[in-house]
Amino acid sequence: MAAYVGLGSNIGNGPVTLRNAIESIDRLPRTRVGRRSSFYRSPPMGVVNQRSFVNAVVQVETRLTAPALLLALHGIERRFGRVRKLRWGPRTLDLDILVYGDSIMNREGLMIPHPGIPSRPFVLHPLAEIAPGLHIPGMGTACSLLRQCRGPMPARLHGVSDRG
Repeated sequence: MAAYVGLGSNIGNGPVTLRNAIESIDRLPRTRVGRRSSFYRSPPMGVVNQRSFVNAVVQVETRLTAPALLLALHGIERRFGRVRKLRWGPRTLDLDILVYGDSIMNREGLMIPHPGIPSRPFVLHPLAEIAPGLHIPGMGTACSLLRQCRGPMPARLHGVSDRG
């Protein structure tokens, strides 16, 4: 199953954290990372009195179910020191399932596609970079959503990538 995972960090060295997180995702059972976006710097959302975030999106091929993938991603977050205290607060690592094939799910703790996609430039820019024609169930394509999105646009980090 093709899935897309959003990554973000604003505590510590964001690019290093995201590179290491991508490697951790690639080591998950029955899961391989495919396409990887550039890294982007973006202003915080919600709690604005915090450092800017470094964000990216990766495409993964996985045979894990969406709930199992989410549990595995939460495990990676914990290994990177993620503590869930304040919604939209600072974090060492944030991993979100954005899209999981053509699935639409609404369970406690797991909504697919991620409901914030249309309003988050820091998700849409990297997503449209690696999958511009991706159809997001019930929303449209990544490119069409990006054209309609308002808000502070993230800046691509030049000279910084998932490969160092």
